[in-house]
Amino acid sequence: MTKQMKRPELLAPAGTLEKLKTAIHYGADAVYIGGDAYGLRSRAGNFSFEEMAEGVAFAHERGAKVYVAANMVTHENNEIGAGEFFRTIRDIGIDAIIVSDPALMQIAAMDAPGLEIHLSTQQSAVNYETLNFWQEAGLTRCVLGREVSMAEVAEIRQNTTVEIEAFIHGAMCIAYSGRCVLSNHMSNRDANRGGCSQSCRWKYGLFDLPTAGNRELVGKGEEDEDIDEAFSMSAVDLSMIEHIPDIVENGIDSLKIEGRMKSIHYVSTVVNVYRKAIDSYLEDPENYELQQDWVDELWKVAQRELATGFFYGAPTENEQLFGERRRLPRYKFVGQVLAYDPETQMATIQQRNKFKVGDTVEFYGPGMRHHMETIEEIWDEVGENIDAAPHAMQVITMKVSQPVKPQDMIRKSLERTRRKAVQK
Repeated sequence: MTKQMKRPELLAPAGTLEKLKTAIHYGADAVYIGGDAYGLRSRAGNFSFEEMAEGVAFAHERGAKVYVAANMVTHENNEIGAGEFFRTIRDIGIDAIIVSDPALMQIAAMDAPGLEIHLSTQQSAVNYETLNFWQEAGLTRCVLGREVSMAEVAEIRQNTTVEIEAFIHGAMCIAYSGRCVLSNHMSNRDANRGGCSQSCRWKYGLFDLPTAGNRELVGKGEEDEDIDEAFSMSAVDLSMIEHIPDIVENGIDSLKIEGRMKSIHYVSTVVNVYRKAIDSYLEDPENYELQQDWVDELWKVAQRELATGFFYGAPTENEQLFGERRRLPRYKFVGQVLAYDPETQMATIQQRNKFKVGDTVEFYGPGMRHHMETIEEIWDEVGENIDAAPHAMQVITMKVSQPVKPQDMIRKSLERTRRKAVQK
């Protein structure tokens, strides 16, 4: 196969306007958001039309794109108003919609001509015939089902000209392409219409009937036997940072990060790492080497263990969560830089979690800029010296030893905090 070296799009989640701006500032080529209707994240900070307009203006000024996820499965009457919705976001300047329901595709094509349509992963596109079918239907891009292997990606790329988008980092669903009804059954919340309660993440016990399946005896003095064995449906998260050459060479056009409900700490960190890795590989493929610092950086925001999903074989029991975590989160997001004065070396910071004098924190910014800092003094909004910044969104100032920039982030090591607590 002829290796393709096209520069892929780095596509980041943006659950809010703040996350949209953060993702683009840290290197995303495009972001995907949700509107007030037709999406699958009812609890995410979905965008109003006014917020979409502001987000589109911010993105387009910086050469980035904005896509709207409208990938719900519509029941009767759910589609009412969709035509007006799609026309409005088209006129706002949204670059494409991500859709799974053919009814919504047809409505968008008829009522909002010119609005680009991408196929959602919910449609389980896992072979090139499927991609060609949707291309003939007018779609320009297909988000592959997460069950596709890297070998299948290569074959798909050879046999279609439609753009390929694939998830490379973030949470995995235990159900096929996310089409799950566990939440419907257990909590009466429709996962395919934006209400998933993540039933697969719950803790479960495993039991066996002592009567070898004879249910007639249950309730007549017999008791279930609790089996002392771990049971889980919860998948670990996806991470393809160690396989950037495969991703790029096999011609995936858009590399998608999951997590519209994740924090700006998560979005900035993950985008920062993949931006650095992709650019490093494209700059010098022959001498490219994975940097351990990139892997370590992702672990600073990882919420679960990490694996490669279906890309290199079917996941095993090692790709599910049992009992205690094998690796705990190591850092906590504590603040964001609002301003910096190079003459005084004073940084103005907005607090996001409590920090105090004596804490050692890490500043980081786009391009994988990092430095450690021990907090020696803190001043509040009126210039009074304080020992700690305990109030949410409190604005403080502090002196830093190295230059920082607005929108740089600050995190605190939980391991250092634990060691100090043990020493006391």
